[in-house]
Order: sequence, then structure tokens, then C-alpha cells
Amino acid sequence: MTATGRALFYHLTQSGLEDTLLLILSRATGQGWRVMVRGTAADRLEDLDKRLWLAGGPEAFLAHGMEGGPQDGDQPVLLGQGAVPPGAAGLVLIDGAESSVDEALGLERVWVLFDGGDEAQVMKARTLWTRLTTGGMAAQYWTEETGRWVMKVEKAAGA
Repeated sequence: MTATGRALFYHLTQSGLEDTLLLILSRATGQGWRVMVRGTAADRLEDLDKRLWLAGGPEAFLAHGMEGGPQDGDQPVLLGQGAVPPGAAGLVLIDGAESSVDEALGLERVWVLFDGGDEAQVMKARTLWTRLTTGGMAAQYWTEETGRWVMKVEKAAGA
């Protein structure tokens, strides 16, 4: 399998998860991509589902659904803990959720959002960076330490 996309690691130190997630999902769906948001806890995903329904008002509505419904494969954004639905172009990993190299290589984008104040999430992100880049995927590390997002490290596919 050939790596066509890249993994983007976002080290959250100032922005909240919901704000960063909404920005990423709005851009991805604006390109016509379907995206899976994978978390590690069902209650966290349910809370995120409620927040996304209320975010931005009617003019910025982000269509999405929770995994397990009859239209999972049709959702522009699907929140869950399972497999990426067929036809999805992207995967957002939150709260230390994982992805295999094979799964990631089959996608246009994998976004890894991790809390800089949570050492367990930082360590998982480092491990995932190593696994994905060693597996042949291009990756970028983004930080907001200066108050705005800046790319600090980039690794080419297969490098």
C-alpha cells in the first residue's frame, strides 16, 4: 500500500480540543471528505456529540452522527471507537486513541490531537509518531506554544 496522505499531530497547550476539532472537521468536510473521530471513551464521545450540535450556530452546522446508527457509512463526520467506515478520507484520534499503520496509510489524513498537559497522551502521541513514520507515512508536528499554530517538525513519507 502506498502512503497518499499524512499524519498531522496537534499538541494542544492553549486551544481546547473542541475548538481545534471543529476547525479541522470544518476544513475536511469543506473538501468533501468524510471523517471518523475516534476516541477511547463512549461518554466523552457522547459529550462531544452534544457540543458539536451546538457549536457555531445554524450557519456553521457540522453534520455528524454517533457510531452504531443505520447511516454510519453516510455520515460526513462519524464519532466512535470502531473502524473507519468505507469511503472515509480522514481519521481524527483524540484522548489517546490509536490507529494501525495499515489503516492510516489508506487515508488522506490522520489528525492526532493530544493534550500537552496529559503525559500519557503525550507519550502515546510520540509512540504513534514513531510507528506511523517508520511505517512509511509522512507526518507533521504542530504546536501552539507561541499562541498560534506553527509546524515544528516534518517527516517525509518513507524518510
